Parts: sequence; C-alpha cells; structure tokens
Amino acid sequence: MFFKPQLLRGAALGAVMLGMVAPHAQAQTPDRKTALSANVGLLQYRGNMGSDFWNRSGNDLMVGGGGAITRYLSPSFDVALLGYYETYKFSSELRAGENFDARIGMVDLGIKLKLNNGKILKEESFIQPYLMGGGGMFLANSSGRANGQDFGINQIRRPEVFGQAGLRFRLSEVVSLDLTTSYHYPFTERVDNLYGPTVNPDKLYDRFLLHQAGITVALGKAKDEDKDGVSDKKDKCPGTPAGVAVDPNGCPLDKDGDGVPDYQDKCPDVKGVAALQGCPDRDGDGITDADDKCPDTPGKAELGGCPDADNDGVIDQNDKCPGTPAGVKVDANGCPLDRDGDGVPDYQDRCPDRAGPASNKGCPEIKAEAKKRLQEATKFINFEFNKAVLLPSSYPTLKDLAALMSEYPDYTMSIAGHTDSKGADDYNLRLSYDRAASARTYMLSQGVPADRIESRGYGETKPIADNAKAAGQALNRRVEFDLYLTGEPNSAEVKYGPAPTISELQKTPEGRPTAGKAPVKKAPAKKAPAKKAPVKRK
Repeated sequence: MFFKPQLLRGAALGAVMLGMVAPHAQAQTPDRKTALSANVGLLQYRGNMGSDFWNRSGNDLMVGGGGAITRYLSPSFDVALLGYYETYKFSSELRAGENFDARIGMVDLGIKLKLNNGKILKEESFIQPYLMGGGGMFLANSSGRANGQDFGINQIRRPEVFGQAGLRFRLSEVVSLDLTTSYHYPFTERVDNLYGPTVNPDKLYDRFLLHQAGITVALGKAKDEDKDGVSDKKDKCPGTPAGVAVDPNGCPLDKDGDGVPDYQDKCPDVKGVAALQGCPDRDGDGITDADDKCPDTPGKAELGGCPDADNDGVIDQNDKCPGTPAGVKVDANGCPLDRDGDGVPDYQDRCPDRAGPASNKGCPEIKAEAKKRLQEATKFINFEFNKAVLLPSSYPTLKDLAALMSEYPDYTMSIAGHTDSKGADDYNLRLSYDRAASARTYMLSQGVPADRIESRGYGETKPIADNAKAAGQALNRRVEFDLYLTGEPNSAEVKYGPAPTISELQKTPEGRPTAGKAPVKKAPAKKAPAKKAPVKRK
C-alpha cells in the first residue's frame, strides 16, 4: 500500500489546528522537547531526461505535502523523522515526446545542526538557521514514455541520502515558520525509466530538489518547578515557596517596595530594610525602631540600641569614665577595674592581684632585705676547680634564692656568670655560661618554673675590679643574681648589654673588650708561646 495524499493533507491540517488551540505551546525548547511540523512542498527533478532544478516553467506546477516529528537533543542538535509525498509530472525538452508521471514519497531520519545554539545566535532569536543531513527510503510508482516506448508502472523502493538547509522564523511563542531546501539522492535510475548499457550505465542519475514551507509547534508543558504559574524559563525568582502570590515575572509581591517580599516582611506596609525582615531602622544601627531605646542615635543591640563610644559595655549617658581603651574590663560605672585597689587599673597593672605602686607598674617592690640576699648570694656560690660543677657549700644559698622567688611570683630571675682575664677568651666565655647554667639547673630542681629563670655568660668582658691584681681577679670570678618583672628587659642585659658570642670576642682588639680592665705592660721582647693554654683558677 502506497502513500495517500489525503492522509498527508489531514496530518498537516491537524498540526495547524494544534498550533491554534495550544496557547501555552512554544518553539521547541528543553522544556518542550518534541515538536510536530506540517509542510507544503515542491519537487524538482534532474536525470537522463533533463532537469527542472530551480525552474518549473516548462512543467505543470504541482505541490505536495509532508510532516516531521522532531526531538530536542541539545542546544545544538535535534533528531527528526521526516515524511513527504507528491504526484510529480515531467516532460523532457531534451528528448522529444518522452515524459513520466510519478507518485513519490520519501521517509528519512536526519540530524539537525542548529545555529541558534547560544554560541552563534541566541536560542530565542527570531531567525534560526539550521542544517540537516541523513538518509532513509525513496518510494515511487512511475510510468510514462522513454526510449520511444511507453512503460508501465515501475515500483521503486530504494535507499536514499539527503542534505537540507533551512530557516526557521519564530513568529511567536506559539508558532514557527520553516523554509527549507533539501537535496535527495535516491539509489535508483528508474524513475524516468532510462537506464542500462545504452544510457550512462555507471551512474545513478535520478535526483531531486525539495523546497518546503511549513509550520512547527512544540508539544508538552513548560516546567514550573515552584508551581507559581510562571514557567521556569520566564521565572526571574525560581524557588518561590508554594502558595506565595507572585507578579508576572514569578517574583513574590512586595507592597511597600523595600525589596523584602510580603511573605517574609514583618512590616509589609512600611518600607524597611532586608536585614530586619522589612522593618524600619532610622538610625541604621541594625535594631528596629520599635525595639530601639535610642532610635535616632546608632547604638548596640545588647545595649538596647544606645551608643557606647568607648565600647566598654556601659552606654555613654551612664559612663563615668568615657574613653576607656578598647577591651578593658570596667565596673558598672564604666571605669576600669582595679582588683587589688592599688590605684593602678588592672589593664595597666602587671600584678593585678597584688598591690604595688604605679612606679613599679602596680607590682610589689623588692624589699631591701631581699635585694641584700641577692647581692650577697654571689659570695657563697663556689665551683670545683676550673669546672662548672657546684660545690655543696653553694646549695643553701641557692635554696634560699629559690624560696625568695616564691615570695615574688611576678618576677623572673637572671643568673649571669663572669670570669677573670686569665686564659683564652673563648674558654672563659664557655666557662661563664656553664657555671650560670649549673646554678640555674640546681634552682630548677628546687621547684622554680623554667620560664621564670634565665642564665647567660659574659666571660671576662665585664670585670668589676682590676684583673692585674689577684684580689681583683677573685672579685671578677662571680655569678650574679637579679630579679626583674616578668616581661620587662632582662636585668643583666640592662646592666651589661647582650651576652657576647665567641665570634664577637674575636672581632675586638686583642681578642677581648678592654672596658674595666687595667692595661698590662708587655714584658721585654721574648719569644711568645705558640698557644695560650687555659690557666687554672679557683
């Protein structure tokens, strides 16, 4: 059974009516992926009898009809199933008296490349060019006169390939107009019944152009995820909660125009700010006027919207100590706390729980008796000969110093070791470091925290007596103990400067600093020993 024109005309009419009665239909989109098309067309032939490509003046003007089902794949591609039928007549001008009549149908599957893919043209462009290619079946019944003889009906069922160029015009959101031209190449030469060894035996010559015009409508329903009655494509406010009244753009209503939709606006009739759920805030302090105790002066929420210039938690009108530095704890009047009542506020008091004068940063001063114990301690610290090993006679003094530190918990102890000038500079420096460290180690064993005691060595660089005399050398061999407020500069460093290093000693004239040392006359010229060995000392 062959194609019937009545069926194709009916299909085309049905597609037109669908476009008219579907007011919510749109051109084919990701929301409406399936589309129907109905077309009218005009075939043109080229073959052994001649050609009427781009010219039908010599033949009767006849039209056919067709349709298509198209499925959206992506912004760039669609797939389409196409059908077309026409009764076609051709009279040859090259071969007098020869002609053919044919009922021709074509069913093809094609892939469409759309140029309105968002890269070349916008998807919603008015003009939407495209290209299509594919293949299918060429179906024909043909009869006529060829080679001087009449021929009966040739029934043709052969594959074909085709290529198509088209323009789609987006007439409205409902209907699109398509204008296309396609080139069909059926694998047959029997439409005009001219074939065989005497007529181009190596070529299949029967070819056709098909020009069509038609309409396309898309099927389906646009997505409306938030179900507000506005399609997702047009919805400028997707995700609107169910039941919320919206405007034509799909956005929630906002009666007072403050940018806060009515369904979220706690003050829907008064223009406000979004941060306060649509309620007004005259002074802009983030507190609604209804809750603000100082509505015309910016303030803090925790203070009822009233100002606190120094940020101490007491509003300005009640603050007796305005200008308190940031972060300082204050009492109910806004004045800095002074827990020990010494007149030094806690934020300036290095010892906030122990009273002391402001001249000592609020800490207890070291008593004269304690200073005396520190000064005399150096006399009782003794070491093994030429070593950093404490003699047991030193232990009582060090235990007393450990007890002294517990009396002054806000202080740190500095231990500084010194030597006389006998021996090599680097040896003396190491020995002074080691002896100070040895005293520190013993005090740590008595429970003094490690972060409250520091030791260092100055070698022979800080004499307190003349090294030219034995009595002066004995005084210079010493370990000094000092207390200083924790966090203040080290007392030994204040007194003597930074502890030296061996490399620093090597840069000074004659290998050591000369401050505090009497110059020593050189003996008559004699051959000096190759290297100065360490001198034994007590």
